[in-house]
Amino acid sequence: MSEEVKHIVIVGGGTAGWLTAGVLAARHPDRSENGLQITVIESPDVPTVGVGEGTWPTIRKTLSRIGISETEFLKACQASFKQGSRFDGWVNGREDDKYYHPFELPVSQNATDLLRAWQEFAPDKSFAEAVCVQTAPELKGLAPRQRAMPDFVGAMNYAYHLDAVKMGALLREHITSKLGVTYLADHMTAVIGDPDGDISGVETRDNGVIEGDLFIDCTGHRALLIGDHFGVPFQDQSGILFNDRAVVTQVEVPPDSPIKSETISTAHEAGWIWDIGLFNRRGVGCVYASKYISDERAENILRDYVGRDTEIQTRQLSFRSGYRKQFWKNNCIAIGLSAGFLEPLEASAIVLIELSVEMLAENLPVTKTANRIEAKKFNQLFAYRWERIIDFLKLHYVLSERTEPYWVDNRKRETMSERLIDYLEIWKHRPPSQYDFEQSAEVFPASSYQFVYYGMGQKPATLPTLKPLVLNVLQKQFQTVWRKQKAFAAGLPTNRALLSGLKDS
Repeated sequence: MSEEVKHIVIVGGGTAGWLTAGVLAARHPDRSENGLQITVIESPDVPTVGVGEGTWPTIRKTLSRIGISETEFLKACQASFKQGSRFDGWVNGREDDKYYHPFELPVSQNATDLLRAWQEFAPDKSFAEAVCVQTAPELKGLAPRQRAMPDFVGAMNYAYHLDAVKMGALLREHITSKLGVTYLADHMTAVIGDPDGDISGVETRDNGVIEGDLFIDCTGHRALLIGDHFGVPFQDQSGILFNDRAVVTQVEVPPDSPIKSETISTAHEAGWIWDIGLFNRRGVGCVYASKYISDERAENILRDYVGRDTEIQTRQLSFRSGYRKQFWKNNCIAIGLSAGFLEPLEASAIVLIELSVEMLAENLPVTKTANRIEAKKFNQLFAYRWERIIDFLKLHYVLSERTEPYWVDNRKRETMSERLIDYLEIWKHRPPSQYDFEQSAEVFPASSYQFVYYGMGQKPATLPTLKPLVLNVLQKQFQTVWRKQKAFAAGLPTNRALLSGLKDS
């Protein structure tokens, strides 16, 4: 790479490539000779995977920063509002086996007093319903905002469900027309390396060699730069996260049907089913471990879930959970599927893209020495993040009481990290707290662990000698939460009503 980063080349489009281009272009808007040139090379020969329809609330800031209006986004991507996840059948599979992981934070981060307050003041409510507004039964199917509110502002925290193919198209059109990013619809045929190990350019079929100073690998699972060229190994995590396949479909819905406010994840004998409601359809997928059931059995599980009277077309996907040993090698950074993939539980894929490009945009290297230092920091932080996400996903499985072989094997100690084993031991005696997570910006904070841990039926003891600090305050805050639940139920429109109004405008 040159002494200054003047030209960033992003190889690969899709959600990863275009989000990366958009954030970099918005944060570094100067396209003059003294500014930053950004080129996206997107192969017309490679189809978009088209799944990955769930996001996190961070996407609102990302879209706003790129300059896309919320109304434009919702219309173009057939998007709907997501306020968290619901887990059905994960504990024991019975009819009443349900819990929520909402986007809203609990009323307090004092984990011990929060647990005591729940047990004392709301023992008849689930943890999520007691400590935050958006999981109240009366808010089911309601939008998190009113139409008159400014873009990306809500009465409750929210993200979106979206059509990933349409999202890529919207981003490409906006970013090339409004942010000055160069777009080449071309197929990369070779990577050109310098003697010092850096990439100097990539050769394309129709446009020759495209030179650059910094290269971003958004080529998906193929990882053509970070994997094929640099040989950075993929660290397989399938011994921890067993699922390796999915059979997926799309289900058309009546135009006046309710739209769910959460991703529904329903456990089955060897995995789980996602159910994502968009404006015009549902995206449904049966995630499973091929060691435990056949492809045919998985398809039957999916068809039984959707309903045998519903005609659907299905397709099979294969994947491995894992991540690269390095994400930033020399002057190449892997973002998106080229960096790794973890099964889609809790929808961490897009937020990892956002976190990666945000860190890059704020810490863009300007010299080779700076590149080495920034790469080291980036690799350390994201190795930590991927490891912690794996622990969090595994937590959903290890607390289950289900008796099928898949679930029994998931509870074996040899399939967990030492860190998670230690956590499970200490959480018998005290709740998950912020002291268990050393990063200031955890991907999944202590509250997320609490929602899953308590939702799976665990109720740790509180330290009997620890004096309560805010118990009386929490009682009042709980009452405020319950008042808001009633007020929002009376004042918020349904998802369908709000989204239909936008479509008609």
